[in-house]
Amino acid sequence: VRRELVRRGWSIEIETTRLRGDASLLARQAARAGLDAVWVAGGDGTASEAVNGLVGSETALGILPVGTGNIWARQLRLPIYTITHPFRLREAAIAQVEGQVRAVDVGQLNDRYFLLWAGIGFGAQVTTELEPRSRRTKRLGALPYAIAAIMLAREFSGVRTNAVLDGRLVRGRTILILVSNIQMYAFFRVARQAQLDDGLLDVFVFKGLGLSYTIRHAAKILSGRHLQDPRVVQRQARQITVWTEEPMAVQVDGDPVGTTPVSLRVVPRAIRILVPPRAPLSLFSADGS
Repeated sequence: VRRELVRRGWSIEIETTRLRGDASLLARQAARAGLDAVWVAGGDGTASEAVNGLVGSETALGILPVGTGNIWARQLRLPIYTITHPFRLREAAIAQVEGQVRAVDVGQLNDRYFLLWAGIGFGAQVTTELEPRSRRTKRLGALPYAIAAIMLAREFSGVRTNAVLDGRLVRGRTILILVSNIQMYAFFRVARQAQLDDGLLDVFVFKGLGLSYTIRHAAKILSGRHLQDPRVVQRQARQITVWTEEPMAVQVDGDPVGTTPVSLRVVPRAIRILVPPRAPLSLFSADGS
């Protein structure tokens, strides 16, 4: 990748992260130095850290997807590195260099920014039980998540929840609340109307009680029929506040960040990203730049 970028006129400096938070620190230093871009070789968690160092700057974010899920890269339709296809990493870099730089929204929960989503409830509880994972466990990919989700679904009964979405109250027993900036959640296109630069977050409240509802919601997400389910509340909002009868786990971009209550908001066009030519047009509004 470095050779290819240098050949195209880039001057490259490589830094290695060692501790949690290093990516944010390095990205912030790059932004203060006025660099054109920060390329993150990692997964969604490392990219999210870098976002927290780049918000409000002119330095763009590029991704070299070598993580576990690589949801951000998949959302942009970037080639994904695998052991059997190592040159896809170079292809991903070329695609972003040949694309555009666009300003996109981020979400904010307390002092943490997120690029993908925030999750409250079932999915966040699974994440809390597994993260942070060892390098050895990460080699198993999504399998540990699938096993943990099946085990949790047998006993998770949801929690009574109050969610205020731009002043509108949604109440009920809830399994999962998803606040998304992108269209994909895990490997599925859940927030089909989400755009990265519309100044809105797409909110889904999955209501229900117990295993049967968890299975029902999962099946409808797989088939794309969750938007027609009366037990799924879908809204677009700029500010979201959630409090619950019992504490519910919260995660942002795959990292556990505590429990409810929480307040979230959108920060419009707060970060610049490298967008490949093949990225879905539906991700951006007509006046996006």
